Amino acid sequence: MMTPRQISEDRGVGSSPHFRHTPLQIIHVIGNFLRIWSVYSMYSYFSQTGASVVLFIFTCLIPSSILFLALQKPWKGRALSNQQVVPSVINGVITALYFILWGKGLKSCGPVRAILAEYSGAVLGVLSAALYGRRGHIWKKIGGLIAMLASFYFLSQGMGHGHIFPLLYPCADPIFLIEFTEEVLGMGEMVVPILAGILSALRRVIARRVSLKNQLKRRLNAITITSATCFLFPVAMWDFITGSTSGNSVQLPFSTWAFLSTTLFGVILIFYIDSIAEERLHMVFSSPRHLMVAGGCIIVMEIVYKMDFSLPGFIICSLLLGFGIYEATALERGKKGSFQEPDPLTGVLEDQVQMSPLPT
Repeated sequence: MMTPRQISEDRGVGSSPHFRHTPLQIIHVIGNFLRIWSVYSMYSYFSQTGASVVLFIFTCLIPSSILFLALQKPWKGRALSNQQVVPSVINGVITALYFILWGKGLKSCGPVRAILAEYSGAVLGVLSAALYGRRGHIWKKIGGLIAMLASFYFLSQGMGHGHIFPLLYPCADPIFLIEFTEEVLGMGEMVVPILAGILSALRRVIARRVSLKNQLKRRLNAITITSATCFLFPVAMWDFITGSTSGNSVQLPFSTWAFLSTTLFGVILIFYIDSIAEERLHMVFSSPRHLMVAGGCIIVMEIVYKMDFSLPGFIICSLLLGFGIYEATALERGKKGSFQEPDPLTGVLEDQVQMSPLPT
């Protein structure tokens, strides 16, 4: 017969994983908050100076690639095969294109639309279901895709901004209507950040497929970021030359806080934070849980930066987007209601492998 002390010890052991995950969840929230803070500082810098997006991102990727190479040292340890290096270099091209599109989308659409559009990568789950999935789940995923598109449409119409909803245009006061329509965009402008979100999901999927082990993933990420920096170099130089020869004064893309926050929080720290979320919390980027964390951080930063923000409209768009992501990427629920976050491309998690600790 077990004593009360043994029973209490057994309960403590059973509940210890939840307590172990609590610090990791706090780290995940703080890391995403710092990353979103860097996004708002970047947007503020673009709005005030009109600096070149490509030049600014290129200057941020240079120290990021150097730090990744210094931390991971991909040339040491077990030699990497061509089947791993070549896809990582190709992934660098996708990463470079993602940064260009995302930066231009941030500059033209604002931080709320640019950040939420990053979750458009969940449409890869719909595509994989249509190609490889069961026919019974296709309509469910298509419904999720429709919800996501509705969310992006409402965002493009300014539902997350201003003090009225676009559905109230016919009965809105003209004074408020003029002030509000400054935030209205067409779906054409939203295509740029949406494409950036799809490319972001694609580069994550390629990195996950090429590297099954955690330490290998970090070594290949250093190669990917370095490759992206190299591919951005000619584009940045062309942007600089064409800007200087057009007669316009080219302002060097440097602002201390925007540069440091984007480099440290937006590129370097967020990679390790997302790795912790995937390995320990089983939370991929394109998931409702990740969106909930990002949404809370967005609300705080919109208030701090005193942006033209509509909380009800933002909540409606976020709920639609979260529902769409859930339906587009969710796995089959077991009879006991168990659920795991899926891979955005295949809808299936890879087998869990033993992960090595993060570098100190």
